[in-house]
Amino acid sequence: MTWIYAAVALGVAGLVPLVVLTARLLVSARRLAGEIERAASRLEPVRDRLRAAIAASGRQEG
Repeated sequence: MTWIYAAVALGVAGLVPLVVLTARLLVSARRLAGEIERAASRLEPVRDRLRAAIAASGRQEG
């Protein structure tokens, strides 16, 4: 009977690293999503100015 408890304990102990790594992955993914959102918001005004410059350049050439 003791071996059953030992097997269950080893199974649970084997799951602990998976849970820890999954939690770290989720936290990192959330941080990355935030960084991507901040970068996109910082690039949006520059993108708008570039599009306006391209449009003005096209009008001048044509």
